[in-house]
Amino acid sequence: MKLLFELSGEHPDLPAAEIGCIGSVTARAPQVAIADCLVPGDTVRLAQTHVVMEYLGECPAEKREIISLLRDLSLTASKPFACRVKRIHPAVLPIHRLDLERMMGNHITGTVSLKDPGEEFRAIVSDSTWYLGRVLYHIDRGSYAYRNPMRRPFFHPGVMMPRMARTLVNLTHIQPGELLYDPFCGTGGFLLEGKLIGARTVGSDIDFDMIEGSRENLHNTVLFCADTCRLPIRDNAVDAVATDLPYGQSTSIKAKNLDQLYMESLFEIRRILRNKRRAVIVTHRNITPIAREFFEIIHAFTQRVHKSLTRSILVLA
Repeated sequence: MKLLFELSGEHPDLPAAEIGCIGSVTARAPQVAIADCLVPGDTVRLAQTHVVMEYLGECPAEKREIISLLRDLSLTASKPFACRVKRIHPAVLPIHRLDLERMMGNHITGTVSLKDPGEEFRAIVSDSTWYLGRVLYHIDRGSYAYRNPMRRPFFHPGVMMPRMARTLVNLTHIQPGELLYDPFCGTGGFLLEGKLIGARTVGSDIDFDMIEGSRENLHNTVLFCADTCRLPIRDNAVDAVATDLPYGQSTSIKAKNLDQLYMESLFEIRRILRNKRRAVIVTHRNITPIAREFFEIIHAFTQRVHKSLTRSILVLA
């Protein structure tokens, strides 16, 4: 099914890349993506998407072109419906937003209900294009706030927020029933997001206190202490890896320095990861030369957290 996605503006590239876990992106614009997806219901796992729609069409964002498209589509609503228009800055609407919504409603057969619609037709104006879709889902992002790390039984400063953790788990392309592993699991944020999408989860950390804390946060997850440079896991055993590599002097590591830790850890991750599967690695400096020793780099992103911290995110295969 061809779907239209209204994306969050939290990052210029991550929201569209995340869609790859459930479909194939065929076109992009600012805060908009079009993708082919076999199971539309799978989109509810996405963290960087606001609205998922059945793709109906697109045209230049000009009044005459919009009217022509609406006439060609000859849409019929099976339930009372509403029309909504979203402008992505700095795009310009051809006429006032309310007039656009009224014009859409006039070209759709059915009963209009602005207070309690059973169906929503949504247009997005991005760059100079007008995209039209029939809403399937408004993604519930409130659950991420509910899973704020400070609400968990075990908390440690500096952990990643759930929405970003889910995004990075999705970038691994892990599917329900497959095995997700985090070799620096900390408080278990990646593993929790993996469990919520139906993956089997395994985590390890060299810090025993972190493992004990993760056990408070996670149930039905295999957790154990291990040196990531010497993992007690057989070759080609896991379907995906998502992990945030240590970077501070306070981190308990056995390697002589961080470069050695990164080198030996990536070697081990490559060894245990199944062929052609993905690892998503978060660091706080550029380790691309090290990563290229063991992996093909599929994507590389940066995310500014605050003025003294920028994350580097590598998607490896």
